[in-house]
Amino acid sequence: MAGVMVTLAAGTHAAQRVHHPRILILGDSLSAGYGVALGHSWVDLLRRTLARKGWFCPIRNASISGETTSGGRARLPGLLKRLKPRILILELGANDGLRGSSLTVLRANLEAMIHAALGRGVRVLLVGILLPPNYGPYYTHRFDALYPALARQDHLAFVPFLLAHVATHRTLMQPDGLHPRGQASPLILANVWPALRPLLPGACHRG
Repeated sequence: MAGVMVTLAAGTHAAQRVHHPRILILGDSLSAGYGVALGHSWVDLLRRTLARKGWFCPIRNASISGETTSGGRARLPGLLKRLKPRILILELGANDGLRGSSLTVLRANLEAMIHAALGRGVRVLLVGILLPPNYGPYYTHRFDALYPALARQDHLAFVPFLLAHVATHRTLMQPDGLHPRGQASPLILANVWPALRPLLPGACHRG
């Protein structure tokens, strides 16, 4: 009987480990894999990279194409409460910027999400985005400066530009000029990994 109890307890513990992801990704189409073949997005590559490097670090990708910071702000408290992640990768704001939304509201939404996560002891990786230059220098420069300012303010792990080394190469972008092709996923992951790697110890398990 004792052996059975140990087996059941171990099984329950394993189920709990699988149920609660260690990493929650809250993003838009850039992280949802819009236009990319199933299994070939940068998030898919991240899952495989973690497994290959020996990290037990389940991921829940809560990214939605078209998502804004207002939508993310509304969804995040429930996700944090239900999923109990250890790391939040926050990749939102591109759709706000493309719509010319208020930068005051954008910043307030990002701050609210960051503080909601930090308040639960969740480590935050903030992912920045840059706007195309056709939105005008005044708006574009202020938008671009938001992300590094927030990262400094709350001492966050930070990716300056998710699409660095991708956005300027037409062959790596879909015809709309806004979304990357699947071929760009390794480059996108290469932008994210150096900032994410230091957050893993204590949040994820080896082996």
